[in-house]
Amino acid sequence: MITIKSKKDIEILKVGGKILRKTLLQVSKLIKPGIDGLTLDNFAFNFIKDNDSIPAFLNYKAGFMSTPFPSTLCLSKNNVVVHGVASKDLILNDGDIVSIDCGLSYKNLFVDSAITVCVGNVDKKTKQLINATKESLNKAIYMCKKGKTVGDIGHAIETHLNKNEFHAIKELVGHGTGFQLHEDPEIYNYGIPGSGIKLKPGYVIAIEPMATFDQTSVVQNERDEFVTENDQVAAHFEHSIAITDKEPIILTK
Repeated sequence: MITIKSKKDIEILKVGGKILRKTLLQVSKLIKPGIDGLTLDNFAFNFIKDNDSIPAFLNYKAGFMSTPFPSTLCLSKNNVVVHGVASKDLILNDGDIVSIDCGLSYKNLFVDSAITVCVGNVDKKTKQLINATKESLNKAIYMCKKGKTVGDIGHAIETHLNKNEFHAIKELVGHGTGFQLHEDPEIYNYGIPGSGIKLKPGYVIAIEPMATFDQTSVVQNERDEFVTENDQVAAHFEHSIAITDKEPIILTK
C-alpha cells in the first residue's frame, strides 16, 4: 500500500532532508586516501544524533538480510553497488570511488539519500560514469509530477545512461519512504513511458539510479552487500522526493 503524506508531514521531511544532506556533505569532505569506514561512520552517527535525528540504517533488517545492518552509513566502494558496511577494514585508496548512502528519522519521519564521490585521482571514464548517473537522477526528478508514472521515471534514467553509453543496474530499485524507511512503490531504474503506478500528491519516493560501464548482474555477498558480478565499478545517487500538485520537492537537496 502506498501512503499519503500530509503537508505537515512534508514540512517535517524537508527538515530531516536538510539534516541528511548536511550529513552527506560533511562526510564527503572527510573522504581522502587512507581513511577508514569506521571513522566516517562514527562521524555520521554523531552528526545525526547532534541534529536531533536517529540513524535509520543502523540495526535495520530488511527481508533479504541475514543479520541487522551494523553501521550508520552504507559505504559502497568500487564494485560494491549498495549496502556496503562502513567498517574499520574498509580503507579508501587513491583512485577509488565510494557511494555514501544514508537514511535518518527526524520526528519519526524518514528520508534517504546517496552520493558517489571520488577518492583522490580517479580516471576520466569513471568520472563520466559518476556524472551521467547523477544527471540521470535529475532527469528522473523532472518526471516526478502528478499523473506521471514510475515507468516514466525508470525510462528517464535508463535513456540518459544509455545515451552516455552506460547501463542501469536493473535488479536493485528505489522505493517509497516517509512513515517507514522502505515503503511501496518500488522505483525501477528502467521502464516503459506511461506504465506502472501513477504518481499522486502526497507520495514520497526515494529514486536511486545505479549504473555501470557494461550491463551486469549483481550478487549478494556474505555481508549482505550487493556487488557487480563482473567486478566493475558502479555509481549511485539518490534523493527523496515529495510529489505535489505542482513541482516535485527534493527533500534531500
